[in-house]
This record gives sequence, C-alpha cells and structure tokens, in this order.
Amino acid sequence: MVKVDRIEHIVTIPEGVSAEISEDGVVTVNGPKGSLSRTFVSTFIEMFQDGSGITVRVDVPRRKQRALAGTWNAHLSNMVKGVSDGFTYNLKAFYSHFPMTLAVNGDIFNVNNYFGERVPRAAKILSGVNVKVSNKTEITVSGIDKEAVGQTAANIERCTTIKNRDRRVFQDGIYLLNKE
Repeated sequence: MVKVDRIEHIVTIPEGVSAEISEDGVVTVNGPKGSLSRTFVSTFIEMFQDGSGITVRVDVPRRKQRALAGTWNAHLSNMVKGVSDGFTYNLKAFYSHFPMTLAVNGDIFNVNNYFGERVPRAAKILSGVNVKVSNKTEITVSGIDKEAVGQTAANIERCTTIKNRDRRVFQDGIYLLNKE
C-alpha cells in the first residue's frame, strides 16, 4: 500500500469575500450576505492563508487525520458559499382531507389542524434562519449557515411525522422538495 506523505486541500475565496484565521483557530469569513465564524482546532492539521485562499494541510496523515482534513475543507467551502450565495431549502405541505395551516411565530413554526388534531404541532427555527410560508403550502427556509438551515428544515419536516398509521396510506406531511 502506498503511503501518502502530504494531503493538501485549497479553498478558493472569490471576489467580495474575505477570510481571517486567528491564532486560536477561529476562522471568520465575511461576504455580501453576512459573516460566519467557526473554530478549527487540531494538533496535526495546519491551516494557513495564502494568496488564493485557505490551505488545509496534513503531513504523513493517518486515515482519521485525512478524513478530518476533508471535513474541514467541506466546512470552509460551505462557509464561503454561504456568505456569498446563501442556502435555500424548499419544502411543501401535502394533505388529503384536513387542510393544515402553517404559521411562523418568532422562532417557532406552527402547524395547525394536522390530521384534524386540535393541538398545534411546533418546530424550532434556529437563529440566523429565515422561514417564509407562501401559497398556504410552500415553505422556504433560507440563511447563510448550511447546518442551521438544514437543521431547521429537518425540524419542520420532523414535526409532522405520524405514528401508529401506515405511511403508505397516510402520506400527509411536510416534505423537502429541493435544496439550492
């Protein structure tokens, strides 16, 4: 088996986006949509900034070190994409008999009249995420942090899970249509 002596991932930073690496491992990325910061701490992975972007480097990596370097690369790429373009998830509510009503109240997403239930179901909206309801059934979740946007969409989708019924027959709920 061939042993690799160095792994390098380069995250390019486009025009209008700036990145800073502090001494304690906090990376701050600023762009037209906002600012994101995240802590990257490891004893064996080096991260430094050069002219074209941020370089993540591991010398004589083992399997877990190589995997962690790839994870850091993905996190940095998501941060750069988030502050330049943002992330948008589109969901849609489907129902057959009881029309559900959807509402956003601060940081809580409410689903009323789901399967004719009297108690509304609720999902938590994480900070920094915008949720909009349009046409009574279409939900748009957007923001600059990919993890927060994805978790909010999952919370909304999960709040309409049904129990003790056949999922093949009772298909009412809120489902993810696409990610942008």
